[in-house]
Amino acid sequence: MPNERPFYGWRLVGALASMDFLNLGFPFYIGAVINPYMLQHIVMSRGMYGFGFTLLNLFVGLPSTLVAVSILRRGIRATYLIGSALVCVGSLFLAFVTTKPWEYLLGFGVINGIGVCFGDIIPGSTAAARWFERYRGRAVGLVLSGSGICGFLMAPLVDKLLRASGGNWHLGWEIVAGGAVLAGIIAVLFVKESPEDLGQLPDGGTKMSSHARERHEASRLVTRFEWTPAEAYRTRGYWLVVVAGLAAQFPFFLFTAHWLLHLRGAGVSSGDAAFSMGLFTVSAIGGRLIGGWLMDTMTARFAFTIGLFCYVFGSLAALRVGASELLIADAAAVLYGLGIGWTFTCMTTCIAHFYGPSAFPKLAGTLLLLTSCGASPAGWVGGKIFDLSGGYARAWQLNILITVIGIVAILFAARPHHRTEISAVARAA
Repeated sequence: MPNERPFYGWRLVGALASMDFLNLGFPFYIGAVINPYMLQHIVMSRGMYGFGFTLLNLFVGLPSTLVAVSILRRGIRATYLIGSALVCVGSLFLAFVTTKPWEYLLGFGVINGIGVCFGDIIPGSTAAARWFERYRGRAVGLVLSGSGICGFLMAPLVDKLLRASGGNWHLGWEIVAGGAVLAGIIAVLFVKESPEDLGQLPDGGTKMSSHARERHEASRLVTRFEWTPAEAYRTRGYWLVVVAGLAAQFPFFLFTAHWLLHLRGAGVSSGDAAFSMGLFTVSAIGGRLIGGWLMDTMTARFAFTIGLFCYVFGSLAALRVGASELLIADAAAVLYGLGIGWTFTCMTTCIAHFYGPSAFPKLAGTLLLLTSCGASPAGWVGGKIFDLSGGYARAWQLNILITVIGIVAILFAARPHHRTEISAVARAA
């Protein structure tokens, strides 16, 4: 029975969102602001520069199965601490050691990428899946909104600070390292593994009759059965979500790696470009909240599909960017922000809705491994397209093609039915 203490889940969501702010927002969004200043002092091609983002995205996904094992064996809090420590080490390496391209790749791409993997997405989503059922989509959306808030609030401030200090990118990475230390402190003080640890139930233990619960869960497309990872891997729905997740992350990775450079190449000022990136990040917050709300109120595949269309329209706008077309540039940034926030929330929530919280760490780890690794070449691809063609037009056209493939895949991703559920229906018939 639930105890009389106030439900801790929403307070936990606030703590998890703050760690998303620090462990993902700082190295990723603030890193995207710092790196162009590094490019002015460390000689490298656009392809090499973009390869740093490729490595970051690759290592955000590559250790995902290890993160799942860490969550199951050591717990969510310990996993967060490992991630915070790695982000701190990687950022200090960039601040005090990096002078060559390979050191940039190691610090930004490898060490910080692994740190983000351990210190944000999988442990945060797992905690939300354990603490919530009826409001799971909204909880996941809120947890993943912290990084968007960071990008909107901090990216312009850091850009202004770096410009005022003569492009001192070392200072930027010192700020990122400090944020990782703060994230570790928050994890120690506020992270709780599951509602059962506090004698509570998911969603605060709201009592519902079994009939009402069944009607509620059916309407929300939330499974009533605890799948095993092996069972989930044998369903078509899981792999269709993986394909849609790839289509959701590739355009995002390409955008974050090259958007500022694309705008500056089109004649947009540094300040206007930073403002556009701020619009992108704040729109990602709205996308996460919209996607989370829709996942709790409508069929998962349709909610996911609508979010993917944001990329299509955003890419069409990106093709028309120019110095005199700032509104179009800002519209493209907003659409891309909505797209990644919306689709990433749908992607992670789909797995929890379809297969339950017990199997979620391993399933989410595999999902993030495949989607991040599969989409990780986006930054390098964007850089090579620029090096070969002198512009980014073909990059935005490629994003449209990949997004359309994802739309087709997710439209067929209906919630799979557990064999126990099928047997129950057969018995009732």
